[in-house]
Amino acid sequence: MRLDAGCEILFEASAPTPLILMLRPRSGLGQWVFREEYLLEPSVPMVEYTDSYGNLCQRLLTPQGAFRVRAIASAETADQIDVAPGAPFVPVQYVPDDVLQFLLPSRYCPSDRLGDLATEIVGDRTPGYDQVEAIRDWIHTQIKYQYGTSDASTSAYETAHDRVGVCRDFAHLGIALCRSLNIAARMVVGYLYQLDPMDLHAWFEAFVGEMQSDTPQGRWFTFDATQSQPRGNRVAIAYGRDAADVALATQFGPLQLTEMRVWVEPST
Repeated sequence: MRLDAGCEILFEASAPTPLILMLRPRSGLGQWVFREEYLLEPSVPMVEYTDSYGNLCQRLLTPQGAFRVRAIASAETADQIDVAPGAPFVPVQYVPDDVLQFLLPSRYCPSDRLGDLATEIVGDRTPGYDQVEAIRDWIHTQIKYQYGTSDASTSAYETAHDRVGVCRDFAHLGIALCRSLNIAARMVVGYLYQLDPMDLHAWFEAFVGEMQSDTPQGRWFTFDATQSQPRGNRVAIAYGRDAADVALATQFGPLQLTEMRVWVEPST
């Protein structure tokens, strides 16, 4: 399906403030971006760079006062996400160099503290995709989705203990549980068509694979513990170890977000 996905953010700055935005999706597996619009009001100089995870980042200095950002992307998206029951675990010695970082504990995903829980959840599931799906299903059924129950400092360990959170917390917990089983996992933020209520969304991907010439070859698969069934029509914006790497706006001074609107609609 072709989708128009976008957001409009209004800031208020008491002084000129350095700001890094991460609002431009790029074409890749499952999505092809064929049109974009990026507006700043008032207009200010902006430069773009690619971070270490491949995300497009926009760097600028906001003026004092009201500042509006409007980013729209039109993308061809996959109607269904790929699923691969039985896809095998990729032993660490075969994990590509650039994927190794997603095996390690990170700020919001203390995987070194969740090994016992992960082992209990997966039981006798076949190592690999089936273990990750068991984790996704456990989070979906055992963690309550509720706004206002977590904040920007909440970790996966706290979510596992409190059994409540939002999409960010669900993704962090899935990532941490996977990593505790030596399955590489990363966070994704972006848009999901017909998300209710509409907002920016977070999910996770796990690196599992298939055997080729007696050597496991892995790839990333999408898992979303907020949903009961696999759903496509996603537009990924950013990837990282956890929320610290995928913040859509990072400020370095007195800047307040006062309003935000998100939409995902069939492209016209």
